[in-house]
Amino acid sequence: MTDIQPTTQPPSNDSNTFAVLTWIGTLIFGFIPPLIVFLIKKDDAFVLDQSKEALNWSITAIIGYIACFVLTFVVIGVFLIPVLAILHLVFCILGAVNASKGVAYRLPFNIRLIK
Repeated sequence: MTDIQPTTQPPSNDSNTFAVLTWIGTLIFGFIPPLIVFLIKKDDAFVLDQSKEALNWSITAIIGYIACFVLTFVVIGVFLIPVLAILHLVFCILGAVNASKGVAYRLPFNIRLIK
């Protein structure tokens, strides 16, 4: 069901640190940090996987924010924007916590455009 192959050894501390910084950067700066890490860290499988997941989440969140903005004209978007903001906060924190443990985290509501 998942496209991640299990590894025999856990990721190194440097890999965990890069993955955590990717998720925290996603929380603060949007899609820029995971895009930079995705383009630079091709040699580390764990960091590459987590940067893809964070980048996909950033794209999903941007699509959600655009949809909420459009729905503000019908008033329901005003209520959905805080919900999406809370989801963004929670998912990025969960991704950072799991990355610090060396666990590959998969978001439940993620559109996986980058594979």
